[in-house]
Amino acid sequence: MQNKNEVVIEKRNYTIFGISIWRLCTYFIMYSFIGYIIETLFGIATKGVWESRQSFLYGPFLGIYGVGAICIIFLSKYLNKNVFVLFVGGCLLGALIEYLTSFLAEVIVQTTWWDYSNNILNINGRICLLYSFFWGLLTIFVIKFLNPKLDKLIDKIKNKISSKLLKVFVLIITIFLFVNFLFTGFAQDLFITRTVVINDIQIRDYNRRLNRYEKLENTKWLFDFLNTIWSDKKMIKTFPNMKILDKNRDVIHMDSLFPDIQPYYIKIFDK
Repeated sequence: MQNKNEVVIEKRNYTIFGISIWRLCTYFIMYSFIGYIIETLFGIATKGVWESRQSFLYGPFLGIYGVGAICIIFLSKYLNKNVFVLFVGGCLLGALIEYLTSFLAEVIVQTTWWDYSNNILNINGRICLLYSFFWGLLTIFVIKFLNPKLDKLIDKIKNKISSKLLKVFVLIITIFLFVNFLFTGFAQDLFITRTVVINDIQIRDYNRRLNRYEKLENTKWLFDFLNTIWSDKKMIKTFPNMKILDKNRDVIHMDSLFPDIQPYYIKIFDK
């Protein structure tokens, strides 16, 4: 027979598809960091430079990998029995995540974080066969190898330190990333607004951005503060691959507008 404390613990253990909210947050943090490492190494291998590949304004995290990993883990609950089906499901799921992320970034902030237009079999430059294939391989790797090891690591850490302390730590990081996400969206929007107004780049909502920029400029202390903490150098260094679309949907690389700012940290080798 359960005592009252056990009943309370069970009631507080909220889950999604059988996975606790706490563990899902842990997954997001860990896979966002792993994604940052993967993309950083990929950037070094393909460009010969160490550049920022983070999706948040602060910290070595790439959120699309965190979201993708959680979706993959949910997917595996239904497709884990057959490796081929798991691969195909991963390809489709990864393509869907990339397409939606790219679409929302363009609609909300009017920027693009990647462009596959030069890759064969791409759709609107948002997704392509090659990277969808990569998502399928990543799905198999995560479900069959990486995630079981991470689960063991998480359980091992839980046995070493207080479970309550660990959950508080995960909660703090999660809140930090959420606030970070809000700051990132605002900073990118401000950076794009400032850039298109100063350079007179005609984008879809130029007039709205011009009005917003002029209103902000009237509040000088706030205008100066935001332009200092989220300066052109800070934004180019953090998001070196950011692009915008003009009215004709031509791609403009943001770093090309700031030739005096080096968009990477260290040059490893000449490509």
